[in-house]
Amino acid sequence: MNKNVLQKLLRDLYNHKIDPKQAADLLSTLPYENLDFAKVDHHRSLRSGLAEVIYGQGKTSDQVISIIKSLHKAGNDILTTKLDSEVYKQIKKKLPAGAVYNESSRTLVIQKAKNKKKMGHITLVSAGTSDIPIAEEAQITAELFGSRVETIFDVGVAGIHRLLDKVDGLRQARVVIVVAGMDGALAGVVGGLVSCPVIAVPTSVGYGASFGGVAALLTMLNSCATGVATVNIDNGFGAGCIAHKINLLGENESS
Repeated sequence: MNKNVLQKLLRDLYNHKIDPKQAADLLSTLPYENLDFAKVDHHRSLRSGLAEVIYGQGKTSDQVISIIKSLHKAGNDILTTKLDSEVYKQIKKKLPAGAVYNESSRTLVIQKAKNKKKMGHITLVSAGTSDIPIAEEAQITAELFGSRVETIFDVGVAGIHRLLDKVDGLRQARVVIVVAGMDGALAGVVGGLVSCPVIAVPTSVGYGASFGGVAALLTMLNSCATGVATVNIDNGFGAGCIAHKINLLGENESS
């Protein structure tokens, strides 16, 4: 339940559109709803500004659809990450109207206000085409929460001229997300070119000695460029959340 939903509930109660019992029933799940296998946090958007997001990996199809229905009933936009296509196929017919599944990023989105104006400016950069699924997870996350995202894909250090051709656009962003596997060097390069914060996302893309993204992670953590912060391997969602919050701070300052 977000602030807008709570305010509408209180207005409806004040205007006698609902009775106290109905209001009590709706408010009873405000802190969280106990589904036995999950305690769905309806209060999270009121505390942190971002609604609870479902991590799909490791959950059964029944668990995923039950959590989705709980969040949808509470009036939240819904994001499910790391959702395998096979699980999506099992729950597809049970989903609320308007559900959009992105097979590349393995994300499922149910957005109530689809034409909501996007704010600010996040630039999302991927080193290679193979990094795009994680980049798209970051993009979908930030856009769902209300940020405007510009993408620049496949500009890794093996062809640095491709990145240098986009420097002017990079410098217009409030925050840049850099997604890279292999050696992960792109984040440090971008950090040396822009004055805004850079969020580095190492991916598990690479050959044997990349150790499933550990090589890229260590490179990003050891970047000598100032203003580079690193999230966990393949955590496009986390990068999207942080970028949105930074972008929102800039929006508040300019208003």
